[in-house]
Amino acid sequence: MIGITGGIASGKSAVAERLLSLGAVVLDTDLFSREAVEPRQPAWYKVKEAFPEVIQGDLTIDRRLLGRIVFADAAKRKILEGIIHPEVLARMQREGQTAEEAGKIVFAEVPLLYEVGWDQFMESVWVVYAEKEVQLERLMQRAGVSREEALQMAASQMPLEQKAERAKIVIDNSGPLAETWQQVDALWKELERDFSTYRA
Repeated sequence: MIGITGGIASGKSAVAERLLSLGAVVLDTDLFSREAVEPRQPAWYKVKEAFPEVIQGDLTIDRRLLGRIVFADAAKRKILEGIIHPEVLARMQREGQTAEEAGKIVFAEVPLLYEVGWDQFMESVWVVYAEKEVQLERLMQRAGVSREEALQMAASQMPLEQKAERAKIVIDNSGPLAETWQQVDALWKELERDFSTYRA
């Protein structure tokens, strides 16, 4: 299993979608996180206990409010991570193993891969990189937040430069998507070649 990570709004999901279209299995840990806290799931009860103010009338979680709470308070973020991460990790490993046994090349898209130490579960790590100003601009547009909020959200993660230094592969997504696709497609061809040699 190969980890895909990066910074918030650096383009991880765009790269993951490209890999999916090329034939990879991509495990989306953000999706796993959302599904783990759907109403009446085990993790939902724990969130309800720790953050009762985020439970809405229809029992769903007000994600924007929860995000504001945990981005502003590191201790509360740790509490939330302690609830969700064990569930997500178990599912990622279970589904990853099943796909690998079926002969697939498997990626796991994990936004906080290094922060939570999950790089230890990966054969290698690909970091999707974007220059700081590009990252902030995308985040402000995507999340509809101010520059100050965007800076706060970015600051809650390990600096992107540090992630790039630790990665086996760095994909530069600062420019047009066509340039990003060229990098991803070349890496995929190399991976397929290595994979077929390994399986031969």
